[in-house]
Amino acid sequence: MLRKTAAAALTLLGLAVGPAPGVAETAPFRPQHATGYFFVGGHYAGAEGKTTARGQMFVQYRAPERITQPYPVVMVHGTAQTGTNFLGTPDGRPGWADRFAAKGFAVYVVDQVGRGRSGGDPETYGPYARLPVEDLETVFTGQERSSLYPQAKLHSQWPGGPGVRGNAAFDQFYLSQVPYIDSALKSEELVDPALIALLDKIGPAILLTHSQAGVFGWAVSDQRPDLVKAHVAIEPNGPTFYDIRFKGGADWYERVGEARARPYGITRVPLHFEPPVSGPTDLAVVQAATAAAPDKIRCWLQVDPARTLPNLARVPAVIVTAEASFRATMDDCTAAFLTQAGAKPDRLVLAEHGIRGNGHMMMLEANSDAVADAIIGWIKGKTQAPARP
Repeated sequence: MLRKTAAAALTLLGLAVGPAPGVAETAPFRPQHATGYFFVGGHYAGAEGKTTARGQMFVQYRAPERITQPYPVVMVHGTAQTGTNFLGTPDGRPGWADRFAAKGFAVYVVDQVGRGRSGGDPETYGPYARLPVEDLETVFTGQERSSLYPQAKLHSQWPGGPGVRGNAAFDQFYLSQVPYIDSALKSEELVDPALIALLDKIGPAILLTHSQAGVFGWAVSDQRPDLVKAHVAIEPNGPTFYDIRFKGGADWYERVGEARARPYGITRVPLHFEPPVSGPTDLAVVQAATAAAPDKIRCWLQVDPARTLPNLARVPAVIVTAEASFRATMDDCTAAFLTQAGAKPDRLVLAEHGIRGNGHMMMLEANSDAVADAIIGWIKGKTQAPARP
């Protein structure tokens, strides 16, 4: 039986607009055969004689005529992206929001705080950055031409050929890129509470995060394991603790700097470790002597005995990895870190299920429906009650 929630009033058009920022909400919200949008989070703030809203997050929803799945799916995009990643593909096919809705899920697609339809404002959020076209061509969509990491040559699923300038799908994709808050820590501090506000509004849900958004999924699951019924971490931000840079050749990667990029292993904000930590320096870190395979990096993990993450251990999670993505070099490190901390996530390595040739932007690629269906299969296995004999 589906989870029952108090129905919120919807207009005949199915549009629902949330209350003004800072106004408390009461009735849980659930769409009924509707599409629309609302905002969550945010508050009024004044400076230099002006009052504006900050911290708000745009949410677009889509619900099938008959919701058959017990929990909705919240889709959260990564760096320089917006929720359009899930609304369609750059070559004009339906996106994951439609695919999941067709399988019976209510779907909520967000634009991160300070980005896209949530409102970008350097006066409020500080400096912004942009991804240059070269970064996307060499790592995200046309990596088979640059081969900066071992798996790059396996890429074959970008629509219409190599994902570089002049490819119509790539040009559409790059035009969708937007400026993003330059401070990764500030993004976590803004997006985490907005996602919790969304879950408080709609009730327990599945978090589906992509890339950068993985840090939000881990933090929200840690803070509110009662509301996250499962976390689908599609190639989450990594590797653990440090950033790396790809160089190609025999010595194909290097660590970036001495400072930890993710001080708490998988996030920049504190997590609930046991025994507790007073700060990130309490986490002793060591790099593995060898990699799991020649095409993997050597992982940074906790020194044993490792502190555990009991809240994350309560939330079923899966790390989804594409065959030809740069994340294929490091997702095993994220899984090893979580397993060491007692969370033990599942792995969905697409190539092991016959889904081959994908890069990091798998939700936009030629076989995006096959990827979505594999993820949906995992979700159903974790959230549906066993059939009665």
